[in-house]
Amino acid sequence: MKNMNDLGKQISGFEKQMPRGWVWDDSRAFLAVARHGTLSGAASELNLGIATLSRRIERLEKALKLPLFVRQQSGYQLTGEGADLVEKAEALEAAAVAFSSGASAQAQMVGKVRLATAENLATGLILPALPEFCKKHPDLTIELVTDITTINLHRRDADLAVRMVKPERGNVTLRRLGVLGYGLYSSSDYAAQRETDPNLGCYDTDAFITWSERQSHLPAAQWVERILQGREPVLTTTSLSAQVAATKAGLGLAVLPHFVAQNAGLICVASDIGVDQPIYLVIQSDLAQSRRTRAVADFLVDLVSRNRTRLSG
Repeated sequence: MKNMNDLGKQISGFEKQMPRGWVWDDSRAFLAVARHGTLSGAASELNLGIATLSRRIERLEKALKLPLFVRQQSGYQLTGEGADLVEKAEALEAAAVAFSSGASAQAQMVGKVRLATAENLATGLILPALPEFCKKHPDLTIELVTDITTINLHRRDADLAVRMVKPERGNVTLRRLGVLGYGLYSSSDYAAQRETDPNLGCYDTDAFITWSERQSHLPAAQWVERILQGREPVLTTTSLSAQVAATKAGLGLAVLPHFVAQNAGLICVASDIGVDQPIYLVIQSDLAQSRRTRAVADFLVDLVSRNRTRLSG
């Protein structure tokens, strides 16, 4: 098959000879008659009536202002002008077939879906469940993006996202799936050694692990900042996994999602600190009806629903 550049050149050449308003059905009729040499054979191929087919040929000739066939008793014979257009019409046919094949692939569960989400949801929730989804849809490729601070669905950086911040603008559709619960956690060794106060919620002598300045807008980081009241944290990090590791090492307290901290075997010092976040499924609106995007979305909705209690803590 000729490459797409060649097809494009041939299609462009054919379009230049076509008047405005021409339709592909007339070109198909032209090709079928050119190949069969008779109206009856072409009509049978296209599943059309002979009268309808004849009208399409006449309409095309009138639009082009060219005689495409010589009508003979034995059938239809191409004129010189008609013969010159056959190759260009075949290029259109090839492009139409390629377009149809692409649309068919879109309608099937084939291709790539780009999903953006937070690192903790990716590693602790989505990835463990993904093998079963991939078995069900072996021709789908999931591209998982966890650096969601730079992801913009309106810009088409991703097809859909699971995030804890509600989008305020953009051509997206969203659905609230549940709640991600947070608590204050420590290692068992730190919990055994820490000085407790009769007044619940007093952390004057505690060391804290928190987010770096770049993530200072996060609710967990803001909670720690309020508690510290100007004191310095013992450690700041740019990733949740580093905070979990530092907490396990006994460096101090950290505000962590319940399901992440519990998976790591950490001790809950305070279970409800008021920084729980809603979980939203956000889909690029133009892709909301795509079967492959919808399949991933349905998988995520079911996954969060099945883990609702675990996520909320």
